[in-house]
Amino acid sequence: MPGKKHILVMRFSSMGDVAMTVPVVKALLVQNPELQITYVSRPQFAGFFANIPQLNFLNADLDNDYKGFTGIAKLYRQLKKQEKYNAVADLHDSLRTKILRRLFSLSGVPYAFIDKGRMEKKLLTRFPNKVLKPLKRTVERYADVFRGLGYKIELDYKLLKQPKPLTTDIIAITGDKTQPWVGVSPFAKHEGKTYPPEKMEEVINKLSRQHIKVFLFAGSPVEKGICDSWASVYENVISVVRLLSMEQELVLINNLDVMLSMDSAGMHLASLEGTPVVSIWGATHHYAGFLGYGQSEDNIVADNIECRPCSVYGDRPCFRKDYACMHRIQTKLVVDRLSKFTSLI
Repeated sequence: MPGKKHILVMRFSSMGDVAMTVPVVKALLVQNPELQITYVSRPQFAGFFANIPQLNFLNADLDNDYKGFTGIAKLYRQLKKQEKYNAVADLHDSLRTKILRRLFSLSGVPYAFIDKGRMEKKLLTRFPNKVLKPLKRTVERYADVFRGLGYKIELDYKLLKQPKPLTTDIIAITGDKTQPWVGVSPFAKHEGKTYPPEKMEEVINKLSRQHIKVFLFAGSPVEKGICDSWASVYENVISVVRLLSMEQELVLINNLDVMLSMDSAGMHLASLEGTPVVSIWGATHHYAGFLGYGQSEDNIVADNIECRPCSVYGDRPCFRKDYACMHRIQTKLVVDRLSKFTSLI
């Protein structure tokens, strides 16, 4: 029996993008049992890859241990010393990964890298004369990298729920589940992808007045302050920001009935746990390929204003100056879309 083939997989950011690679590498390993993967990424993403057979996660702290070009060269030497790789799969195509894959190539290791479809995304986001049509999903672009290395892989786009019991330390924060649980991930990196806070607060208020418990997820100190203030004002609302580890957050998300999220990491974390997501989209559009794995287009909340999408990542300033694509979305529509998961009427 021939030995296993070993692939080095690279993706360093962002949280949502790294999370989207998980169902792809899982499918790859199941469908190609002769493979072994070393996945190199930032330490905070290690929890995404826990307990995946045939996969070893390697922490790469790019802000300290492997900073700058000398740091990348150091990382290359460590990777090369640790294992003998048969191929390199670059799922990022960033400057760092370009350097790493080229170094491996010089030592005879073949590589493949992601085609991000920049030109077709430019046509999708231009205005006027927008070409509004669905593009290849990002997870398929990831899968294409492995196909380029000669491996077969098919994606089924199904939400897979593997129940995870709540541990006592989580229950100490959440309480026992005696009512519908809704997660809310209200923030995104850019304003064009963020539902206006005053509107999100109204949604949370409406949910809190019904027999539903709401859990708020976020990251930064500013976001924590906002979530904590909402939790202090409204009943049945708990902010778990910076109270749980990533692994604990995933367990909690696994036990939610539904997640309300922007086009951001919250959607992709819920997909990892088989939890349905009602997603709010503003300046971006799911046609660009970033809908959460296994999530339904029927659960998207968006306005059809003619200028959207104006951006792939939501980072372009609104040319109208008013972010109408978000402000025109009524809070009742958001709550109504959640109702099929929580029996809200």
